[in-house]
Amino acid sequence: MNKIEKMLQVYFIAGTQDIVQGTLFSVLEEALQAGITCFQFREKGAGSLNDPTEIEETAKKCQELCQAYNVPFLVNDNVELALKLGADGVHVGQSDQEIQEVLRLFAGKIVGLSCETAEHIEKANQLTEITYYGVGPVFGTISKADAVQPIGVKTLDTYARKALKPVVAIGGISLDNCQEVLATAVSGISVISAITRAESISQAVATLMKKD
Repeated sequence: MNKIEKMLQVYFIAGTQDIVQGTLFSVLEEALQAGITCFQFREKGAGSLNDPTEIEETAKKCQELCQAYNVPFLVNDNVELALKLGADGVHVGQSDQEIQEVLRLFAGKIVGLSCETAEHIEKANQLTEITYYGVGPVFGTISKADAVQPIGVKTLDTYARKALKPVVAIGGISLDNCQEVLATAVSGISVISAITRAESISQAVATLMKKD
């Protein structure tokens, strides 16, 4: 298992809007203690922060927590914020900033790209500087109002095998369905609510990490 594949094993995504109990910082620290392998700061959607200064301060505190546990800290979509903080990397979608420009700005850093179709995978395969692909949504998701139709586990496996870079599965992954996702060719899974809404974060992370 290479370094990137290991990083993608339990990939936690969250912002203040996802927290139902405690704070983003307390949930993140508990998740870091439990063994998450990567964290993506995603401050977006209903209930998220609007003030740029507050967003930056929140992201910085999350970054410091990740640094304390030696876990990569990525920023979702907000290229400017990621550059300002000196984040370990950035994750962008198909409709975000032009991927070639992002790769230029983050030369030598982690760049993840969301891929939802076979065509997305084929195009991404031509850009060797991309670090990993986020493929999905595998299942229906509550975190994105504009989410596309779920691709399902079988298509996920097909896409992961076509991909020339490690794949992290995204979209609607829970403690109940994670094992069927982990049985595919993906390197790991990314989750929001499976951790933020877990009764026990340590148990949740252990379940998400497990490969039968």
